[in-house]
Amino acid sequence: MNIRNESLGSLSSHQQTTNGFAGLANNVNFQFTAYTENIIRVQFSKDEQFDENPFSVTLKPQQPAVKLEENEQELLLTTSAVKLVVQKHPMRLKFIDSNNELLNEDDAAFGVSWLGHKVTNYKTLGADEIFLGLGEKGGGLNRRGSSFDNWNSDAFGFGNDTDPLYVSTPFYIGVREGRPYGIFFDNTHKTHFNFGASNNDRFSSFSADAGDMNYYFIQGDTVAEVIQHYAKLTGTIQMPPKWSLGYQQCRFSYYPEHEIHNVARTFRDKKIPADVIYLDIHYMKDYMAFTFDDERFSDPKALIAKLEEQGYKVVIILDPGIATKQGYSTYDSGVEQDIFVKYPDGTKYEASVWPGNSHFTDFTSKKGRDWWADELKFYTDLGLEGFWNDMNEPACWGQDVPDLVEFDYEGQQVSHLKARNVYGFQMVRATYEGARKQIGNKRPFALTRAGFCGVQRYSAVWTGDNVAGDDHMLLGVRLVNSLGMTGIPVGGYDVGGFVGECSPQLFSRWLAVAAFAPFFRVHSMVNSRDSEPWAYGEEVEEISRNYINLRYKLMPYLYSTFYTAHKTGLPINRSLAVAYYNDRNIYGGNAQNAFTLGDWLLICPTVSTQEYAEIYLPKGKWYNFFTDEVFEGGKHHIVHTSMEDLPVFAKAGAIVPMQNVIQNTQQAHDGELKLHVYAGEENTEQVLYEDDGSTFDFEKGQFNERLIQQNGAEKTLIIGASQGEFNTTFRSVKIYLHGFNATEFSINGASADIQRENIRLIDPITEFDPLPQRAKKDYLIHSIATLSTELTNSEIKITWK
Repeated sequence: MNIRNESLGSLSSHQQTTNGFAGLANNVNFQFTAYTENIIRVQFSKDEQFDENPFSVTLKPQQPAVKLEENEQELLLTTSAVKLVVQKHPMRLKFIDSNNELLNEDDAAFGVSWLGHKVTNYKTLGADEIFLGLGEKGGGLNRRGSSFDNWNSDAFGFGNDTDPLYVSTPFYIGVREGRPYGIFFDNTHKTHFNFGASNNDRFSSFSADAGDMNYYFIQGDTVAEVIQHYAKLTGTIQMPPKWSLGYQQCRFSYYPEHEIHNVARTFRDKKIPADVIYLDIHYMKDYMAFTFDDERFSDPKALIAKLEEQGYKVVIILDPGIATKQGYSTYDSGVEQDIFVKYPDGTKYEASVWPGNSHFTDFTSKKGRDWWADELKFYTDLGLEGFWNDMNEPACWGQDVPDLVEFDYEGQQVSHLKARNVYGFQMVRATYEGARKQIGNKRPFALTRAGFCGVQRYSAVWTGDNVAGDDHMLLGVRLVNSLGMTGIPVGGYDVGGFVGECSPQLFSRWLAVAAFAPFFRVHSMVNSRDSEPWAYGEEVEEISRNYINLRYKLMPYLYSTFYTAHKTGLPINRSLAVAYYNDRNIYGGNAQNAFTLGDWLLICPTVSTQEYAEIYLPKGKWYNFFTDEVFEGGKHHIVHTSMEDLPVFAKAGAIVPMQNVIQNTQQAHDGELKLHVYAGEENTEQVLYEDDGSTFDFEKGQFNERLIQQNGAEKTLIIGASQGEFNTTFRSVKIYLHGFNATEFSINGASADIQRENIRLIDPITEFDPLPQRAKKDYLIHSIATLSTELTNSEIKITWK
């Protein structure tokens, strides 16, 4: 049989719907639906019923104000933000904004096409069109000229060019002539995106091996707005337990239990803050889920309780494969409740993985997820609240799950071809929902290797089995930045590399960069060197302590940034493309790796082997975060990058709430909010958010939120009145005034005394070598002006002249 391309034909019939159009184009059903003022859903299907993914989109159509029009040549669907223009003969789509400027359009020749079961939408390419996001993908920041597949894969030791990886997120952001838009291709089959690769810029395209052409077109005036509109579709993160923002130590594996006690005690003895210790698969009996090896861990409940007393939480690993061993209660229960995936003849699918021959839970069915939730009681009864979901692409030895294996898929009964990409997503959903069921009002923490669009509602993502190397350090940063632009703001990487062994220089640089990442964990492979902060020598230990201390000082800012992600979907680590997408300088060199933590702190990762590096600072004025040296933006700079010297900058106008160092997030701070404010001409604002950090009481009003605003022109700083019923944990506020030349200040109309203080945000490194190899920086910021006042629930207004 010869298969040739078949492009969508002409409009045959149509009717208006409540907020769009539906009808036929030759033998193809279509439907166009305005979901919101900024989002239009496009559906084409050769079947009578449209295909549905029941897992990713949580938003229902919002019934926006819509204008529906028709003429001889076109159908027009117009909202306040975007217009869909549908050419009738042949049917081709075009999206324009409220200023009548083109955002995106179908290729005139091919438009939506079929090649056998494969469905593709071909789009024209703008001359300077930029493509961003697509989640966990290697390569450069701008995806132009590249192509990618989405098919969740166990990519052990992956490289920059490895594709696909573990997570599939078929959502990208385009920027055409400076105007952003987004497309979320809601199809869970294997998908392919081509941004002008191998066709000399004839077109861009996205395709699926089967299923419908089903996408959401998203208009936003900025890249940040596109991300927020996408987050309305697929959901935002839950507020995490605060302990999951702390430093986390892992290896494959810590056992027996005295080794864990030794690691926990050493962190405390050396005064290196830490919150989490992980147990990899060696804690299990014969690598079977929902067991503990009673020889290595004679009393896991007592172990977990003892670590809790020391300020640690324990996170355990979970794999989806259930060993096929009669007498193993989890297996027997799964067989009895019939929750494993099967072949079409009804026999259970079996493959080999860590525990040997295994069946696999069908997490795409409610029954399977409910069973998993009940099994989790084994762990929660021991006091566990954190769960690391691994091998859930799903992975098995041989890496070739037969395509005919069947999954429930919320009653649709589909093959592996449709279910694979959502399997890990639904596993971690089952884990998160099961933990919530078992631990009540406490917030659980879930981490996953595999996922799909919407996984952020349940879990953080880590980027899998990376390699110890400078290229992997920078690749991990780009992966997390890209995940953030794809609606997954909580991501991280194995600091130091899972595969191979890290040099002291690389470890210190990697840890410094990761101190600003949403998820902060060191992890290393079996049969490799120790990889705790003290394992690389005295100097690396001090550098590590410095940056881990800094993360804990930044906890008020970091937690407030997580809250912003929870409310809006904005990334925590933000590629420069989020705010500076029209600056061409960000798409080359080290700028592709740079990111901001929230709005204000710019981190410029550089390789560990260079003493000097070229970095790019976007427009505006920037303060070196550790010295207050001022740099002009919109240009490249050569900066010093020794082992301990990570380039970090605060933007003019920045408002960065901080606290004193604590050894874990369960420990109380000293009650003083340290508010670092950087002089700037623009109006800026920062949310300060607090709650108990451990329960869902914030959903019932138990939170404290206040807006802090700086107006450089009017020379005011306003700490807004607190909202919510939770009492702030801070009794006073000390304001550090960076770059201010004023000499007279008032607080709530009364003259305020300025104090001068020498401060360090990180400490100088001790000279351990009697023959110094290099000069060490002091990091002392001299004589900075400060103001102090009681922090009440009322507004505080500070003025200067």
